Amino acid sequence: LPFTVLMFAVIETSVSFAAQQLMSNVTDDVARSMRTAKIKPADINDTKLRDLICDRIDLLTPASCPELVFDLKSYPTYSAVPIKIKYLASGDVDTTGFTTELGGAGSIQALRVFYRWPIMTDFMRGRLSTLPDGKTLLYASMIWQNEPYY
Repeated sequence: LPFTVLMFAVIETSVSFAAQQLMSNVTDDVARSMRTAKIKPADINDTKLRDLICDRIDLLTPASCPELVFDLKSYPTYSAVPIKIKYLASGDVDTTGFTTELGGAGSIQALRVFYRWPIMTDFMRGRLSTLPDGKTLLYASMIWQNEPYY
C-alpha cells in the first residue's frame, strides 16, 4: 500500500508539473506571435485567444478548455504592470477586469494565463488541490514590448 500511494503521488505530481510547463511554453509562444506581429491587434479577440491557447494544450485538456481564463492588457510602462494577482476568498483567481487588449507597435503587453487543473486521484486531492472543488490553479505569464514594425 505505501508503494502504491507513493507511485500515485509521483505520477500525479509529474503530470501536474508537465501541464504547468506546457502552459508556460504555450504562453511564451502566443506572446512571441503577438510581439512579432504574426498576430495583429485587429486579429485577436477573446475567442481567438482562447483557441490559440487551447489548441496548443489540447493534449491535456477537454475541448474548448472550460477551465481556462486569461488576461491580455497593454500598459504605458513596465512599472505599471501589476505584480500581484487578485484572488477570491475561495482561492480562485478574481477574473474581474480580465480583457483581451493587444496594443500596437512598441506597446508594453502582459499576458496572464490561468488553468484550473483537476487532481485525478482522490487521496491526493486533499493535499494538492488549492481550490475547493478539488482542482489546483496553474499559472503562466509573459510581459513584453511589441516590436516597432507593426
